[in-house]
Amino acid sequence: MTVSYVVSGFAVGLLVGLTGVGGGSLMTPLLTLLFGIHPSVAVGTDLAFASATKTAGTFAHRFKGTVRWDIVRRLCVGALPAAVFATLLLKHFGAVSAEISQIIRYSIAVSVFLTVIALLFKGKLQGWLNAHPERHLQGRQLINATVLAGAVLGILVTISSIGAGAVGATLLVLLYPRLSPAEIAGTDIAYAVPLTAIAAVGHWWLGSIDWSLLGALLLGSVPGITIGSLAARAVPEKILRGLLAITLTSVALKLVF
Repeated sequence: MTVSYVVSGFAVGLLVGLTGVGGGSLMTPLLTLLFGIHPSVAVGTDLAFASATKTAGTFAHRFKGTVRWDIVRRLCVGALPAAVFATLLLKHFGAVSAEISQIIRYSIAVSVFLTVIALLFKGKLQGWLNAHPERHLQGRQLINATVLAGAVLGILVTISSIGAGAVGATLLVLLYPRLSPAEIAGTDIAYAVPLTAIAAVGHWWLGSIDWSLLGALLLGSVPGITIGSLAARAVPEKILRGLLAITLTSVALKLVF
């Protein structure tokens, strides 16, 4: 089974390297559907996995100067307390109870659907906003909207481990359409590091992290992400994102039905 986890980590890492999205959206459903891992354990383990991989990504983006730290701070003001709140809710209601497991399963499905929407329409949304600058939020409205977006992501990520990638990037496009793609990617990864770390600590406190599983996933994902990143330019992005959207839609439907 360990070999299967390593191979799964490699496959997900490869897709993340090729497309830039899909880590949590693929890993958590993969663990629950293919390997029968308990939803709470799948979420907790994936959060620890994401925290480790996104930390490495943040160093790279920091070196390139593509992180907007002012936006990261605003997102964290909303996301970090929300992650703690969501963890306490899981603790209160029982993170491993049958009812909570069903809620987590449905939240994963909703998060996957949101990721598909983000994948398919992010470019169109950005184009529309660039053509209508009068629609851009400014000043205090923009700050408040960013904090609120962080809070929504904090709850979503803590419960389902999904949302910090494509969904977070799409919200950044909506709120800050003038950011370059590199700044969106860098900022999205940077705020997700403390968020996934706090959420992972919360799940460790709840006892829902499988450390041996985490090690096997990381062992496979590191070379997968590296190879995928190197091969990204050779494969048309539109084709990759289309295939990823179809895969994620199938996963979400399977989780629900």
